Amino acid sequence: MIGNFRSKALRRFWTKNDRSAVSASFRAKIQLLLVALNKARRPEDMAFPGSGFHALTGNLSGRYALTVSRNWRITFAFQDGNATDVDLEDYHGDD
Repeated sequence: MIGNFRSKALRRFWTKNDRSAVSASFRAKIQLLLVALNKARRPEDMAFPGSGFHALTGNLSGRYALTVSRNWRITFAFQDGNATDVDLEDYHGDD
């Protein structure tokens, strides 16, 4: 189950079906990934074809990522069988 979100846009998308802050080109993939993440009981449950699931390293160690599009990822941690701190981010982007 999804415990909480870091991203306000994702939280509104998930809880209120508010699509205004989520790119139209990402919506279908994000919906698919969030439904699967809500059913997952451990991070490895997300390792299905097309998810782009991978564990993060370095300062993001302990978090996982799912591919949305190009550099955009849904990132999350897992605690007590729940996805936590679910975020939508471009962590490869230029600063």
